Amino acid sequence: MIRFALINEKGGSGKTTLNVNLASYFALYKNSKVLIIDMDPQGQSGKSLGFNVRELEHTIYDVLTWEISPSQAIYKTRIENLDLLPSNKRLVNFPYDVKDESDRDIRLRKALKKLKGYDFVFIDSPPSLGVISFNVMTASNKIIIPVSLNYLALDGTAEIMDTVEQLKKTNHLRDISFFMIVPMLYRRTRLANEIINTLEKHFPRLLSRNKISMDVKIDEAQSHGLTIWEYAPRSRGANMMKEIAEEIWERLS
Repeated sequence: MIRFALINEKGGSGKTTLNVNLASYFALYKNSKVLIIDMDPQGQSGKSLGFNVRELEHTIYDVLTWEISPSQAIYKTRIENLDLLPSNKRLVNFPYDVKDESDRDIRLRKALKKLKGYDFVFIDSPPSLGVISFNVMTASNKIIIPVSLNYLALDGTAEIMDTVEQLKKTNHLRDISFFMIVPMLYRRTRLANEIINTLEKHFPRLLSRNKISMDVKIDEAQSHGLTIWEYAPRSRGANMMKEIAEEIWERLS
């Protein structure tokens, strides 16, 4: 089971949009059994798939506090082979509940050991560093960093990498690796191209060949609680998502 974590401590990077559409692509077009885990208290992954997350009986919070097993909080989506382990605002309480626990940074990792039957897990993270995002990092074995192309992109990427390396040492983990950096919200400007060149210079093996530009169809799909494959499968936005998904598939192969 390959566990992808999509991490960026800055909000507005397109992280959730990328997470949901990559996961649904693998389920739809790669005949893979896929689980999305939402670790953002805003519940954006669930909302992007049309769920009213406020009304769900069980969420990832119940799993992380050992109230239930992961399978009891998993919901089927409209998309065949794609399931969701959702989140909502109750997850805000999690850091306080486990602040004195020695395993507070690896609760999700422990929970995933009980899961079987999935080829891929895609984990969405909150737009901040802390216990919740630390759980995302330690639960993954391949980290994808979506980077919005602003002047802080390089610093933010380096900070995430430093945090992951420290968590690996603290928790004696060896199976976590950086997999890909994906440029997001691209606009054809000199600044954006300079940032991509800088990222390529510092992270030549990680930077993806493809990038995601701003696209109204992607935004519209999300606002309707639909994936781009359901809403506009022949659109420019769908083609960009497909290119990233196929590049990931190629790297895995």
